Amino acid sequence: MSQAELASLASISVPTLKRMEASEGLASGMANNVRAVVTALEQAGLEFIPENGGGAGIRFSRRANDTHEEH
Repeated sequence: MSQAELASLASISVPTLKRMEASEGLASGMANNVRAVVTALEQAGLEFIPENGGGAGIRFSRRANDTHEEH
């Protein structure tokens, strides 16, 4: 997903997204903008996973084979 696509989905500007991405550590910015980006990524099928000893991360929330019904 491009920055322009993500910014559009989150209803923020590309420069705002770039500033968030360039921040050290956790994404910085206004809380509503950070939440909008998180929501846009979640709606795109990504899931944020908590720190579990190996570090926080992100993964696809659904596997490709989870979309098929078993007969």
